[in-house]
Parts: sequence; structure tokens; C-alpha cells
Amino acid sequence: MKYSIKDIFNIPVKESLCVEGRPQTDNPFIPEVDSDYVFRKEILSDVLSWYMMGANDGLYLTGPTGSGKSSIVLQTAARLNIPVMVVTGHSRLETPELVGHHVIVNNSMEYVYGPLAMAMKEGHWFLLDEIDLLDPATAAGLNGIVEGRPLTIPEKGGEVIKPAPGFRFIATANTAGSGDRSGLYQGTLRQNGAFLDRFWMVEVDYPDEVQERQILAKAMPSLADTVREALVSYANEIRKLFIKGEIEVTFSTRTLVRWAKLVYLFRPASAEGKNPIIHALDRALGYRAEPESREALHELAQRVFGG
Repeated sequence: MKYSIKDIFNIPVKESLCVEGRPQTDNPFIPEVDSDYVFRKEILSDVLSWYMMGANDGLYLTGPTGSGKSSIVLQTAARLNIPVMVVTGHSRLETPELVGHHVIVNNSMEYVYGPLAMAMKEGHWFLLDEIDLLDPATAAGLNGIVEGRPLTIPEKGGEVIKPAPGFRFIATANTAGSGDRSGLYQGTLRQNGAFLDRFWMVEVDYPDEVQERQILAKAMPSLADTVREALVSYANEIRKLFIKGEIEVTFSTRTLVRWAKLVYLFRPASAEGKNPIIHALDRALGYRAEPESREALHELAQRVFGG
């Protein structure tokens, strides 16, 4: 069935623009709708364009931590009533964890399908988070699956699973698969070029200031507008210092929302002579920083927010 893009994603586009979705069901793998979620038109456009093009390419979303790579996929699927099987990648992840394996049930061996095989059989989306943590050989073994070819399971008598209509393969990562030169994302690995060639690549950066103010307004409407604006401005100043290499921690949008919530939570601290802004800042980000960087965080906060 068709859904109005303007209505279900709440973005300013023509009323006539529609996207194919599925009827509402009680499928437990359909993500829950976050009514406070703010879609970014440019990223949503890429995701929907890829989705409507068919299943011959995977989708690879790359960007810094907490920029909204996974959430854009899950919230898009939530509004289109598409079930999503989600797996988080790691260096020891092997194909049987994705495809399936034998287990003992009532003293007999029984084959249990893994999340990838289930997604293919049922026509779900398959989301592999942190794919750049995978061993490149394991990732390259998924080449055929990404481009829509059938999956053969030798352990189940050579069963062949053809991808059901609607199946899509999606990956997220902090790097674009070419390794991490920043030193921030320990454990990421350079991926096989043939594997990466099977994906649409979409870069997901942090939202701009206007978008982040909208996000904070929905997440923490109880905070004054001036406070939310100052929080966003401060976060962007920290990001500039991080890019220059003057500080080793930075603000993701996720951390920014956490900070805003903590600021509201710690308001009573002001009655004890504490600065709730800095008190919350340490718990949201500061305690992850080296002592010198934490001091710099405090100094900038004092300049931005005062006492």
C-alpha cells in the first residue's frame, strides 16, 4: 500500500509524493514509532530512493557515533510497517550466527535459522550494525546475499532460501570500510573492496544546529528555548575543538540529548551551590575525557553559560 511521504515522515514535500509500505500488523520485529523523532530530509531521501530502487544493492550508512545511522533505518521501517532483524557486528561474529546452526531440543538435534536467514525467508530488512568490526573474510562471504542472490544452507541438506520480496540488506559503520585513521574507533577493520562495491554509500553526519534544536525541543520541551540553543551551540564548539585535535572527546547528538535530560534532572543542584550545567556535562561527556580536556570543557561551559 502507498503512504504519503509528507504525512508519515512529517517533512515538507509535495502531497503527491508517496512510498510503498506494508499494512499494519502485530509483527514483533516492526520497530516502534518514536513520535519525537525528527527526520532529516536529505538522509531520508537517500534511504527511500535506495528502498524504491529494489534489492540489487545493499545500503551502507557511515558516519560518526551517535549521528543517527541506525535510527533513520528503524524509524523509516517503523512508519512503513517493515519488520527489521538487527544484529550488532563484532570481530568474532561468524556466518552460523547469522544464517543458523544446530541446537539440541528434547535430546535431538534441530536446525534453528539465524536472523539473516529469517529475514530472507520472510522478506524483512536485515540491519547489521558496526559492520566494520567484522573480519573482512566473514563480511566478504555475504557478497551474494547483499546483491539478492539465494542462500544455500549445507547443514540443512542443501536448503536454498531465495530472498522473499521486500528483503533488504543494510549496514552501518563509523568508517566507510577503508579503516580508521582517527584512532577513535578501536577494532574497526579495513573491508574487502568487492564487498563494499555492492552497497549504496550514504554519509550520515550530525544534524545542523536548527535540526538539533528541533530534536532537543521534542526530547526536552521543559527546558527553556535559550538553554536548548546554548546547549547546541556549546556542542558545536566542542566538535570544532575535536576536529582540530585539541580535545579527544566530542558530542554526538545522542550525548547532546542525554546532557539536556541531565541538565533538567539536576536543576535542584543549583540550590546546593552547584552548577547543574557542568554537573550534568561531566556525567554526559566530561568523565570520558582526559583531565586537561575536562578542564577545557568546564572553562568553555563557564564562558557560554556563566555561573
